[in-house]
Amino acid sequence: MKLPIRRVVTGHNVDGKSIFVMDGPGPDRRGTGTAGVKPQDLWKTFRTPADNAGIDEALDGDFRLPPPQGGSVFRVVEYPPDSVRLATLAKGPDTHDHSSGMTAAHDKNNPRHPGFHKTDTIDYAIVLSGEIWAMMDEGETLLKQGDVLVQRGTNHAWSNRTNEPAILEFVLIDADPV
Repeated sequence: MKLPIRRVVTGHNVDGKSIFVMDGPGPDRRGTGTAGVKPQDLWKTFRTPADNAGIDEALDGDFRLPPPQGGSVFRVVEYPPDSVRLATLAKGPDTHDHSSGMTAAHDKNNPRHPGFHKTDTIDYAIVLSGEIWAMMDEGETLLKQGDVLVQRGTNHAWSNRTNEPAILEFVLIDADPV
């Protein structure tokens, strides 16, 4: 699997009938690729319940790690092997990208992995290909293709200890802080 991902979006025509409104790669709203990580946002909502009216593109503006307040984001992320990623991560978050939300989420004080971060979200993660270690402050577990993780506002890091990229799908939903 390679990015960009084909995205098919449905909607309604003026008569209220269901239609396909978009089919193809989503707009290039991929993140900066900090430390070789390649995120691609596929859809975003701005409130709950979500607004399903209209046929406009939902991905406006630049890439941000967290979803909009009260909203959600649907994202696919490619994680390179740690052998590629760790040296860059050890330098800290991409300091010139303050709008992404990564600087505020980054946990500089966690010695276990330089990628530790926390967001005020509930995240549903599915491993699409490869394998990756989900690391918590205490403990870690190996996730393989088809495995699912429900992340509930926890401080965490992703560690790819293989020689191949790992591709994960995420739905991030804004949540109250813990």
